[in-house]
Amino acid sequence: MAGETHSTTEGMHEVIDVPAAEHGAGFPPFDATTFASQLLWLAITFAVFYWIMKNVAMPRLAGILEDRKDRIAGDFSEANRLKEETDAAIAAYEQALAEARNKAHGIASDTRAKLKADNEARREKAEAGLAEKLKAAEAHISGIKTEALSQIEEIAGDTTSALVEKLIGKAPTKTDLSKALKSVMD
Repeated sequence: MAGETHSTTEGMHEVIDVPAAEHGAGFPPFDATTFASQLLWLAITFAVFYWIMKNVAMPRLAGILEDRKDRIAGDFSEANRLKEETDAAIAAYEQALAEARNKAHGIASDTRAKLKADNEARREKAEAGLAEKLKAAEAHISGIKTEALSQIEEIAGDTTSALVEKLIGKAPTKTDLSKALKSVMD
């Protein structure tokens, strides 16, 4: 049966018998006759990879890590510098803001004082104008009063004369009338 091929049609599977001599004794890495050469090549390969890692890859990785470390340190120092500048700018802004507020309060108080003085001057001017008008009005009223009082004597004389004439039937003389009015007015 060696070298013969058997085929069966059960379930449409084909089974082929291949002699064991064609494949060898088994899986080559597990073959005890090749262990020495495998160990030698393992040692050589390990040494080569170790040398490559030690002399090529690790220095490159160390350089990359050092560059990153330096970049991070530089970025960190730059961030600290910018933070200090920001803090200084904020302090300067707050100081300028406080100075501006003080200046604004000063301007406001000066403006209030100026407006108060202007209002006081206008009020005094208006009061002076009103006092002047009041004096003029009092003088005018005094003049009208004097004129009215001067006319009262004449009106009183005419009225008294008309009354006496109606009562007595005869008008009084001017001298009698003026004597009577003077005695009553005083």
